[in-house]
Amino acid sequence: MPAAAIDARAGLTTLWREHGHDPAALEHLDPTGREPVLPSSFAVGTAMQVSVAVSAFAAAEIWHARTGRRQKVGVDMRAAAVAARSERYLTIDGGPAPELWDKIAGTYECGDGRYVRLHTNFRHHRDGVLKLLQCAYDRKAVGQALRGWKAFDFEEAAAEAKLVVTAMRTFREWDAHPQGAAISRLPLMSIERIGDAPAPAWPSGDRPLAGIKVLDLTRIIAGPVGGLTLAAHGAEVMLVTSPHLPSVAPLVIDTGRGKLSTQLDLHDPAGRHAFEALLREADVIVQGYRPGGLEALGYGPADLARRRPGIVYVSLSAYSHDGPWAGRRGFDSLVQTASGFNAAEAEAAGIGGPKPLPAQVLDHATGYLLAFGAMTALLRRSREGGSWHVRASLAQTGYWLRSHGRIDGLGVTDPAREDVLDCLEASASGFGRLSAVRHPALLSETPVRWARPSVPLGTHPPTWPREP
Repeated sequence: MPAAAIDARAGLTTLWREHGHDPAALEHLDPTGREPVLPSSFAVGTAMQVSVAVSAFAAAEIWHARTGRRQKVGVDMRAAAVAARSERYLTIDGGPAPELWDKIAGTYECGDGRYVRLHTNFRHHRDGVLKLLQCAYDRKAVGQALRGWKAFDFEEAAAEAKLVVTAMRTFREWDAHPQGAAISRLPLMSIERIGDAPAPAWPSGDRPLAGIKVLDLTRIIAGPVGGLTLAAHGAEVMLVTSPHLPSVAPLVIDTGRGKLSTQLDLHDPAGRHAFEALLREADVIVQGYRPGGLEALGYGPADLARRRPGIVYVSLSAYSHDGPWAGRRGFDSLVQTASGFNAAEAEAAGIGGPKPLPAQVLDHATGYLLAFGAMTALLRRSREGGSWHVRASLAQTGYWLRSHGRIDGLGVTDPAREDVLDCLEASASGFGRLSAVRHPALLSETPVRWARPSVPLGTHPPTWPREP
């Protein structure tokens, strides 16, 4: 397959203009590298370079709004692609991070010859799958049980049980599916005004997002990467988790850099009181709860636009806010499987069965796009006031990735940790000494950095720090 003519600068320019930014700012872009950078038939490096660069340029544009000064922004394609695999390269005190995947997670062939992917990293999802299959917690037992199912039947049964399972589809099958059709009608992301509020002045500070307060109500990768990116540009980010919800240890460690961390039960009056006190000073809330979850608690976008005029509300979902799967739970690996990537990658490689992309690129790219959306909304708020709602999903990012075309990249060597040492940095943390992927963007005047170490969940009280 010949390499597609892919221009990261053109992709960035299109996205930048679509959201009302000044194209003149892009004269200060210094992109480096070219495809292929990871073993894939998809332009994953380009998608990552564009998503990292557009978020970095939004930070630079805020700096220009605050100071009148432009700065150069550089993003290397290889460094951006390595960032999409950050959880793979994390070490703690020189040793491996905790295991990321549950032992029965992954793909299986069903009785009809089609495949399904199970996501069982959360105990309740794992136990639900085992109950549905009526089998032991053993990969061989799960495989045998699934031989008694048709793939689409098991996908539907799992969805009805509120589990996270998808059947593998081709692009043609996904595009013909009502959810795939709904995604095809949507833009990559949306930024909409949802209420009135006066235009605030930028707080003082020596970084683009200095003085901006962000509530991060997300887990796993995409949402946390969004908060991580805002923290890298100087925002005060408070990760808010529930003491009753599960987490994945290496992801908490990797994406917790730069953040405060508190735990609140939003079903409890005391927890709600503390959360609402945080909310009164917040500029941005990033949430990745299941669709409708926060609305049921009274914390949906319209609710918060009334409670906190001027809020920038960022919503992340798996399959978007439209279509029959809008309320369905999902993760990057599942969206890849359902929407055709695993089948297309396998076909390009000439193998049977599913072949995943070489990175959780839907997650990571969406994270940077969430940060871009939040910063774009902050810029609009500073110019015209208002409350704003940013919406993005893994499936929309997947459709956008497809638009970058196909490349001849499957022969590229899969980079091991020793191959990417130049992309790593060491830091102290509440877990030990970390070696982790550094932020891939380079800003000439306001270098990206995380001012706080990654810490265990619930380390901090639910209050914003005060200046000494």
